[in-house]
Amino acid sequence: MTGESRPRRRGPGRPRQDEVEEGPGTQERIRLAAREVFAERGYDKTSVRGIAKVAGVDPALVHHYFGSKDDLFAAAIEISMEPAMVVPAVIGEGPEGIGERLARYFLGVWENPVTRAPLLAVIRSALTHEAAAKVLRGLVLRRLLERVAADLDVPDPTFRAELAASHMVGIAILRYVLQVEPLASADPEDIVALVAPTLQRYLTED
Repeated sequence: MTGESRPRRRGPGRPRQDEVEEGPGTQERIRLAAREVFAERGYDKTSVRGIAKVAGVDPALVHHYFGSKDDLFAAAIEISMEPAMVVPAVIGEGPEGIGERLARYFLGVWENPVTRAPLLAVIRSALTHEAAAKVLRGLVLRRLLERVAADLDVPDPTFRAELAASHMVGIAILRYVLQVEPLASADPEDIVALVAPTLQRYLTED
């Protein structure tokens, strides 16, 4: 065609150059779309193509930024927990009161409907899928609790982190997944008051 330039063809799996140049804004849009789709459909029924459709991008661009479906799952769930921001806030005031701060943070994430939905997806999926279980272990244990315990410089930080994780994940399953009463309708502050001393003991006492 005279006077017109043909669009440059892409190789298989390559995103368009203009898509790549969209940068962090595109990545965030994909992550938010992934959080929405995983929360709505669960791990099993979610596909990279479905996430790409919601985000308004080519599926190749999703793979370009995030790699596999498992990696995207981890990135989507991390938005809800934000461990990089939480750890300094939890440990910043020193060991005194850390159990209360940790319990309040954890319940705050679950009480917020926006962040609760994807966490429900990861909890439910983790019971039957190793990929989802790996994400849960990575976020809750290694990236959050182990870092908190290690920064407190206490003996056996991994074991202590696992005990704290078992306590909080157990509460999440009973309160938000199974909705067991009276825990399901208890005031969050009442839960914090009862749970915080146990978390404090796990993470600080010799």
